[in-house]
Amino acid sequence: MSDLATTDGDLDAAMDRYRVELTGYCYRMLGSAFDAEDAVQDTYLRAWRSYDKFEGRSSLRSWLYRIATNVCLDLLNAGNKRARPMDLTAPQHQASAVLNQRPEVTWLEPIPDGRVLPQTADPAEAALAKESVRLAFVAALQHLPAKQRAVLILREVLAWKADEVAHLLDTTVASVNSALQRARATLAGQRMRESEPADPLDAEQTTLLKQYLAAFESYDISRLTTLLHEDAVLSMPPYDLWLQGPADIAAWHLDQGIGCKGSRLIPTTANGMPAFGQYRPREDGRPGHTPWALQVLEVSQGRIVGLNAFLDTARWFPLFGLPEQLDESHEMQQGA
Repeated sequence: MSDLATTDGDLDAAMDRYRVELTGYCYRMLGSAFDAEDAVQDTYLRAWRSYDKFEGRSSLRSWLYRIATNVCLDLLNAGNKRARPMDLTAPQHQASAVLNQRPEVTWLEPIPDGRVLPQTADPAEAALAKESVRLAFVAALQHLPAKQRAVLILREVLAWKADEVAHLLDTTVASVNSALQRARATLAGQRMRESEPADPLDAEQTTLLKQYLAAFESYDISRLTTLLHEDAVLSMPPYDLWLQGPADIAAWHLDQGIGCKGSRLIPTTANGMPAFGQYRPREDGRPGHTPWALQVLEVSQGRIVGLNAFLDTARWFPLFGLPEQLDESHEMQQGA
């Protein structure tokens, strides 16, 4: 299909081909699922308004990326910066842990794989795409100035050539190369925890996730801690609390977190990583379970290194297509 559209329907179809990859680009830039989707909508609106000036001087894809970059830079110039609890505070110990909500902090957000990972038959390409949306990497990107962030994503993740990035940013190849060098140096100074992408064909990972689900649903915390790395981290945005190590994580679940006993988990994926929708028993004692957290797991070398519990389920569960609640029929299906 030609990049030049002859009808409104052609333009819609042409732009829609790039929606997933543009959402992935905007998500890496902004660290927010909702901001990324808004940025893509703004990109398409601007493209519609100025399409008569496009004239095919570049590819439609390059033109859309130029517009999307400008949209993201505008948002980032407004001071938006996403963070994880580990970026803001030191780890606490369970015995003295305090749940402190920071409304002034804009948290790094999870995103469903289907919104940001284009379908590809190339395993290496798929692995790179998953690697580049994992929470630790997107969090590290937040430490880069906006234009360095754009350069690094375009060059390292999307494999654009230096002259293509220079044209998109209205700058020189030398400036692009310099920005990339500085961005690489900044990222090298970040302590990014290694984690592996969700892979249903990986027998070791599949076994680990089954063991985690069984341990959590039976609330066998001793068994659960055997699945954790010695430096595993538990975080719970929008609270800035985070705990490190199996002992503190276990103590939390048996004390402040005891309300999670009896929970049910529904598997999903987020940011290229394994995830679960967590439902706690209803507080009124009636049958069924209600949403509590979107758990995103970071896994490395057969152990869980990160338990990220995103508690704003009113936002996350609809985005991930998770049920509003679990009734008895849902639970029977889960147990089947």
